[in-house]
Amino acid sequence: MGNSISRRTLLKRGALLAGGFSIAGGLLEKAQGSPIIASPAHTGAAGSSLAHSFPEVWSERNIPMDPLVPMKARLSANENPFGPSDKAKKAIMDALPTSYQYPFMSLGDLVQKISDFEKVKKENILLASGSSPLLMAAGIYYGKSGSNIITGDPSYPDLPSRAEKVGAKWVKVPLTADYKLDLDAMEKAIDANTGLVYICNPNNPTATVLDKDRLKSFCERVSKRVTIFIDEAYIDYLDDPQGTTMIPLVNAGANIIVARTFSKLYGFAGLRIGYVVTQPETIQKLTMYTEATWSISATTLHAAIASYQDREFLDAALKKTIASKNYLYEVLKKEGYSYVPSCANFVIFPIKMEGRRFVEEMMKRGVSIRNWQFNNQDWCRVSIGRMDEMEAFAAAFREIS
Repeated sequence: MGNSISRRTLLKRGALLAGGFSIAGGLLEKAQGSPIIASPAHTGAAGSSLAHSFPEVWSERNIPMDPLVPMKARLSANENPFGPSDKAKKAIMDALPTSYQYPFMSLGDLVQKISDFEKVKKENILLASGSSPLLMAAGIYYGKSGSNIITGDPSYPDLPSRAEKVGAKWVKVPLTADYKLDLDAMEKAIDANTGLVYICNPNNPTATVLDKDRLKSFCERVSKRVTIFIDEAYIDYLDDPQGTTMIPLVNAGANIIVARTFSKLYGFAGLRIGYVVTQPETIQKLTMYTEATWSISATTLHAAIASYQDREFLDAALKKTIASKNYLYEVLKKEGYSYVPSCANFVIFPIKMEGRRFVEEMMKRGVSIRNWQFNNQDWCRVSIGRMDEMEAFAAAFREIS
């Protein structure tokens, strides 16, 4: 037995080879029995198109669904219908013959690419199967002692809702009059029991973005008091992602966590890969509560390496997204609706009927969307799809608007 090498040992050694992952194995020793907390972002949405695959999600919300209605437009999950790229698809096929092997070296290759592009050290990067496992880990770690988690309201609920399940208090700060996160009010909400401030930028579901200088100043100042988690899932839809990201603050030693995902503009929502950039000691804390690196498949890793910063594909997908978004704007204006100008791949607008009913009526017409209620108003959030999907939305919308 003394000469045997377990898979756990191999995984730990592979982390060392990959670079920037030497502490990922900490999960294997430290997090036995850590709670697995389902994501409400995907199970709690009335009108989610997940219902077609998982009818129980639909029925438990008491929303009728006709399985005979064909899905014409899936506009409820903020996916990129133009991806993944051809390079990513080819990389997946090329990786299949050796996918029986653990992808130790591929992990290092992707980390190196990210490190070179973002100009951060490899030990500042932690990969996972999408950003969701990292949001979960942060929610558990920073909320488990009963701390409070401060967010905008509304904002992406994944992290704070998981934190609530381990005893945290979710402090929701209303948005500004122009539907942006209110940094001043969020700072005032911080107290001695605050464990984390969560900032989704661009924000979901409003698709608004913060002024980069104000956010930078906020992070520099507030991170000295409490950890800040900045979720940049939609940053690739901005004109200048590199000029907007807060990743450079990590190099300056700031106590922040910056999350990125391939699930949006890269078109990897089903392939699952994302990462955080933060301080090494913070990575050590997060890896106690997530599989992180070792939850990524070899095929997905190869696809991510092939498509990372593939500007030809990303620019083309962005161009088509903007065209579909502009079409949606015109549809809404012609029907007499206002909307919040979007900096992402979705648009939110106030509706003239109860939100749940609106979702039902659109789904009856083969179009899945999401609804919210805030500021004493029902809202619809529409993901940006292919032009044929936007036309299907327009046809259904005109019937009930």
